Amino acid sequence: MGYTRHEQHVYPEAIFKGRYRCYLKSLNNNFIGHNKFLVIYAIMEKAFTSFLLTSLLLHYVMASSGMTKTNITTDQLALFTLKSQIVSDPFHFLDESWSFTTSVCHWVGVTCGSHHQRVNSLNLNFNSIEGQIPKVIGNLRELKLRGNNLIGSIPLSLSNASRLETLDISYNSLQRNIPEEIGNLHNMKVLSIQDNQLTGSIPFIIFNISRIEVIAFSGNSFSGYLPYGLCNGLPTLKGLYLWKNKLCDHMPTSLSNYSQLQILALPDNEFGGPMHSEFGGLINLKILELGMNRLTGPKLTTLALYLNPLNRILPSSAGNLSTSLRTFVAYSCKIKGRIPNEFGNLSSLLDLNLLANSLAGSIPTTIGNLRNLQRFNLSNNKLKGFIGDHICKLQHLGDIYLGRNQLSGSLPNCLGNITILREIHLGSNKLSSNIPPSLGNILDLVVFDLSSNNMAGSLPLEIGNLKAVTLIDLSMNKFSNRIPREIGGLQNLAHLSLRRNKLQGAIPDSMRNTVSLEFLDLSHNNISGIIPKFLEKLQNLKYFNVSFNKLYGETPSGGPLKNLSSQFFIYNEALCGSSSFGVPPCPTSSKHRSNSDSNRIGSGSFGSVYKGVLRSGTAIAFKVFNLQLDAAFKSFDTECEVLCSLRHRIIS
Repeated sequence: MGYTRHEQHVYPEAIFKGRYRCYLKSLNNNFIGHNKFLVIYAIMEKAFTSFLLTSLLLHYVMASSGMTKTNITTDQLALFTLKSQIVSDPFHFLDESWSFTTSVCHWVGVTCGSHHQRVNSLNLNFNSIEGQIPKVIGNLRELKLRGNNLIGSIPLSLSNASRLETLDISYNSLQRNIPEEIGNLHNMKVLSIQDNQLTGSIPFIIFNISRIEVIAFSGNSFSGYLPYGLCNGLPTLKGLYLWKNKLCDHMPTSLSNYSQLQILALPDNEFGGPMHSEFGGLINLKILELGMNRLTGPKLTTLALYLNPLNRILPSSAGNLSTSLRTFVAYSCKIKGRIPNEFGNLSSLLDLNLLANSLAGSIPTTIGNLRNLQRFNLSNNKLKGFIGDHICKLQHLGDIYLGRNQLSGSLPNCLGNITILREIHLGSNKLSSNIPPSLGNILDLVVFDLSSNNMAGSLPLEIGNLKAVTLIDLSMNKFSNRIPREIGGLQNLAHLSLRRNKLQGAIPDSMRNTVSLEFLDLSHNNISGIIPKFLEKLQNLKYFNVSFNKLYGETPSGGPLKNLSSQFFIYNEALCGSSSFGVPPCPTSSKHRSNSDSNRIGSGSFGSVYKGVLRSGTAIAFKVFNLQLDAAFKSFDTECEVLCSLRHRIIS
């Protein structure tokens, strides 16, 4: 041909015309004592090209066995070998890009390392290429051939790719089994061989690759059973996909030890026997799919998915998890959509907690089928519609949390039939109507929260039956009329908030018996009369707010009231007393005030009028009402209205 092997960098014109063209290129490499050599690359028919490139690569690899290191040319030849195995490239990615005239790092699908300029990754996913996986893949860390038309078997020689971290050959037409030697790839992190036509058993040695994070073998025809100590050596495993195979025997209990596991997909196999309750130990589990198996006996009892950003809807299949499921906890998971009707199938459920998600729609009526439910938490979602009488079927319900939603309508009257209820949290909704008197039947109720709704009407007298209650929050509603005297019988009551309603009348004298009271907020109402002196004797009282009412008279300042802020007394009609409360001094001090007969000017049905003298010496008349008479408050209001309409020189 006119060229010797000692000539360098020769790029001659085509020396053959027609069907076969040869190009010469001198490569400066070392081959067992040869400093330079000349390789003839023939662009001929596919069969001869495959033979030539494969022979050259094998010769190069054998020759390189005596060298201390390999280089980019090793990778280039390995990729040409892969190209030689491709029988169809419909998009011509390889034909147009993979050429010796272009740097291998610029080939389509090829990524090189920034420091050592070696090929690190080959990504030819979804290119519709046809052919086989090459026997030699060089220095790759990632080989991604997903979604093509590859046939044949997985080469045994892949086990020599010691640097390989990701092997994704899913969605092809590969056959036969997985070579056991794949388990020697100790740097492997992602092994995905889904949706092929592989058979045989899964090599157990794969479950000893300590760095592996994802094992995906779904959609094949693997048979046999999973080892008892499955995943014992996989501390970083996050995803295990084995669905749609022919795997059998019992579900391995060792799965429960993997706190990093997020996805466990084992449906559509032939697993039998008991499904162990230890699955509750998978605290980071996001998806658990076990459908279409033959699981029997003791099954899943606890499913805890809380604080995971699932950001998806609840599938209807969740209702088929297990009839023995007792705890379903998935709070703060960004779950959206409706609660599936199929949840009513979880007949053994004791605790359902979907707090702080984005659930919408109404509460399904099938919830009434959960007859064993003891704790029900759907707070802080976007639920609408009525609570519904179906909730009254939950006769074992102890706690109900439906606050911070958009529920409307009235409280079911039958709620009072769930007599073992201990906590009712319905605040921050759009509930209307009144409080059913039947709630007085819930004698063990400890917490009753209806705050921030549109509830109206009078507070029922039956509220006095709630002897065990420690917290009542009815604030920010539209309740009217008087505070019932019966509330004074709640000796365990520690927190009472009635602020921002339309309550009238006086603070009941019976409240002197609420000795456990620590928090009392009556602000923003129409409460009139005086502030009772007995409040000074409620030694546990730490917060007391009566601002924005129609109170008058002297403000008690002893006991727990002495250190209260003046803000708790502002905007009343005629409060007086200590300047620390921001109120004016009372007209007469106690040592000058006398209600003796000598100072009495007159008396009436509801009180007496007395003569008094201010500190300035000005004589005044004041009326003292008999607060034991309910009609006295109405009389006071009437007299105030009359006085406001009078015009007289002695009335200012």
